[in-house]
Amino acid sequence: MKTMFLLLLASLTVATPIWLTNFDDAQKIAVAKHRLILLNFSGSDWCGPCMRLKKEIFNSAEFCAFADTSLVLVNADFPRNSKNQLPADQVARNEALAAKYNGEGDFPLTVLLTADGKVLYTWEGLPSDGTTHFIQQIKQEVDAYK
Repeated sequence: MKTMFLLLLASLTVATPIWLTNFDDAQKIAVAKHRLILLNFSGSDWCGPCMRLKKEIFNSAEFCAFADTSLVLVNADFPRNSKNQLPADQVARNEALAAKYNGEGDFPLTVLLTADGKVLYTWEGLPSDGTTHFIQQIKQEVDAYK
């Protein structure tokens, strides 16, 4: 019982990283904190692999702990259901990001970038090697960037 309580307590102390929706703000933070940007293109209400990526990797305690100290996260969402539509200015920002970093319209697509927008690594679809391997790939770039 004590072990179960400690595991529950540990899971509650992991910070959930904040996903920004404004790339310009993310770049300013990345410059100030000397971090890389992880940009994710998602279809939150229609793309099954996008939902799995969020649930299995982005919401995992391991990823959250790593991202909280190492990355600036940006989500460019493209919902289809009318009840989930984004404000026009957000749609325009997401479309501009897609034109620059996701010309093929792949979902999900995750892009690791420098603060000035240089692409370092791209993942198309759901990473098949799991959270730990995904983090290791990012960590290599983070370590090289420092």
